[in-house]
Amino acid sequence: MKTMGLLISHKNNEKRRGLVPEHLKNIENVGQLYFEKGYGESVGYSDEEYILAGAHVVSREEAVSCDILVDVKLGDADYLDEIEPGKLLVGWAHSVQNVDFTSNMLNCGHTVLAWEEIFEDGRYIFYRNRELAGEAAIMQGFRFSGLMPYDAKVAVLGNGQVAKGAIRVLNGLGADIMVYGRRNEALFRKEMGNYDVIVNCVFWDTSRTDRLIYREDLKRLKKGALIIDVSCDPYLEIETSHPTTIDNPVYVVDGITHYAVDNTPAMFPKSVTNCLSEGYSRYVDAILTDNYPESLRKAVVIENGHILDERIAKYREARGIFCK
Repeated sequence: MKTMGLLISHKNNEKRRGLVPEHLKNIENVGQLYFEKGYGESVGYSDEEYILAGAHVVSREEAVSCDILVDVKLGDADYLDEIEPGKLLVGWAHSVQNVDFTSNMLNCGHTVLAWEEIFEDGRYIFYRNRELAGEAAIMQGFRFSGLMPYDAKVAVLGNGQVAKGAIRVLNGLGADIMVYGRRNEALFRKEMGNYDVIVNCVFWDTSRTDRLIYREDLKRLKKGALIIDVSCDPYLEIETSHPTTIDNPVYVVDGITHYAVDNTPAMFPKSVTNCLSEGYSRYVDAILTDNYPESLRKAVVIENGHILDERIAKYREARGIFCK
């Protein structure tokens, strides 16, 4: 049977974890799990608690040597050049837009099981993390507007789970909100200059070549306006947007402040980790034994170095990106 190593992400301020001791009771093959030392400390769990639950606690090197590697921010992992070819890698990968990561996966013959693609009965398994992304982005990002929310006119782009979280906080703080869904894109482009803050929560079709906000549009925005880009698709729907970090969350282009932290839920790791662990623990045995249900099969976006998700192929082909 395969072994599974659970690794600590080294991404800036990333404290979320994939499994906590209380949910290991859901896993029959818990003895096949190898947690990096200190894995649960960021969310209040000791190594001893993992050991008492039947798992192993090992060095980072030993965890990386496992057959299956689990990393919350897999797409930002810093050990990919050090591992043997042919691994199964599990976590948030964002393989379409994350070109360098995906090239590495293809060149090294890895398999990627992308957390962002696991759905049950049509609902994203970690939907609460998406809501938290919107909530956390508003809570950190809004202070760079210089306004209290109840003094601000806010445009929210998108009407999915991320937008739901953003709207929940904005409503609670009294903001004047207008929501623009997919059918209202043209209307937003007409009215974008009306807002103090624009919150991007759209799920963008990466095959599109147009944008919601071009650089030339920045001069149409209110002086000193703030863009909170929760979606964080580099250079796609917002031409001037690129990811930032929790420690350095903003930059200014043509007088417009951009907030584009791409792991905002990491600011509330205990809330997120609980939902991650509860959901993922139900799939661990299936992954260890290669007995995938349909929901997991659909989440395999790369298999043994071959692209299964056609969105990845289309994105790379459109941009002339090829593997070595």
